[in-house]
Amino acid sequence: MAGVTIAEARKSYGDVEVLHGIDIEIDDGEFVVLVGPSGCGKSTLLRMTAGLESISGGTIQIGDRVVNNVPPKDRDIAMVFQSYALYPHKTVADNMAFALKLRKMDPKLVAERLNTAAEILGLTPYLKRYPRQLSGGQRQRVAMGRAIVRDPQVFLFDEPLSNLDAKLRVQMRKEIKELHQRLKTTTIFVTHDQVEAMTMADKIVVMNDGNVEQIGSPLELYDSPVNLFVATFIGSPSMNLLNGHFRKRGNFFVSSTGETCPLPIKPTMPDGSEMIMGIRPEHLGIAEKKQKGLSAIVTVVEPTGSETMVFMRCGDEEVVAVFKERHHFEPGQKIHITPRTEFAHLFDPKSGLRIATEEEAASAA
Repeated sequence: MAGVTIAEARKSYGDVEVLHGIDIEIDDGEFVVLVGPSGCGKSTLLRMTAGLESISGGTIQIGDRVVNNVPPKDRDIAMVFQSYALYPHKTVADNMAFALKLRKMDPKLVAERLNTAAEILGLTPYLKRYPRQLSGGQRQRVAMGRAIVRDPQVFLFDEPLSNLDAKLRVQMRKEIKELHQRLKTTTIFVTHDQVEAMTMADKIVVMNDGNVEQIGSPLELYDSPVNLFVATFIGSPSMNLLNGHFRKRGNFFVSSTGETCPLPIKPTMPDGSEMIMGIRPEHLGIAEKKQKGLSAIVTVVEPTGSETMVFMRCGDEEVVAVFKERHHFEPGQKIHITPRTEFAHLFDPKSGLRIATEEEAASAA
């Protein structure tokens, strides 16, 4: 096994640069997820790590070896693609062992690795079957088994769950996480699904437009997003954003409708400055008295059993709240909601960056 160091990695197609100097440090045995919207460059970066795309600048290092000019077959990596890419005319056993046989590896060692991988993935009863005789989840396991038998230093996963139905995706992400916990192999996993990223990763790299926006553990990104992009991308439903301004006297957030919310933190900004208050859906509650909180008009109610999602409008802004209680609201009903401002995030609407508190500014000085 080995760590991966990506330093100032750049990728250009002609005059168009799609990756703008990426720096990521991946520790040995770590499960890292690259997440971001379509077109952000995450799959390109993964393919560069695999050697399937050339690197235009910077370095990619696996273990203690820079692999910029090393062919894919010599990088000691194994990749699992979005499509299963199985040979339809070969059995499960032959598909999994194909790369080892190409290397002319000892047949006894091939059989040993094949049987071990099949046992780990629950594929032993299916070794003589063909891909057409398997379900989607079983085919994905075969693709994973083909990677496991190679015993690589690094696993690379390129959106491997995209072709599965919702229930199977949940099952497979659990199995991939259990596999990592068992093998302890360094893993880089690409997805556009932030729920997959949150539930699977030791560390998440949030990418946007060819840049890294933030790197951290799932809860670090959820609790302390550095900017509006990360704040709204991480979390489902997405973070609510309320436009308003800062009233220094009394330390209030004043919404666009003129309603106020006391702030438990003191932002480093002048009185009257525009700001955006971000609040997670689970941090909105129902005001006990009508004169408190923010007025809202209910638009849609979505009961899911364990919780109820309520979509509403506060002035011109759409807001969603998640309640554990089973409220029975009707569309068009006027309610008052109270943000738990101890969990609020404040952002500069011009830069999109999180606004530091006076305490943070003082400790940084």
